[in-house]
Amino acid sequence: MTSMMKMWISFASMGFMFLAIITIYLSRYKLKKGVLRFITAIIAYIMMIAGGLTMVYIVLSGPTN
Repeated sequence: MTSMMKMWISFASMGFMFLAIITIYLSRYKLKKGVLRFITAIIAYIMMIAGGLTMVYIVLSGPTN
């Protein structure tokens, strides 16, 4: 994997984490309906886990050639 590709993947990972933070905030403080809160919270946690695992993979995959 090239260095540039790793950079774009890490940016996408950070974007997932940022969107997860915004979605968690919305689900906890702005939404009042139970089902909608639950769905947005599940989506947020999935994005946070996906972003974290992607970032761990990029960091642990080592340097590029």
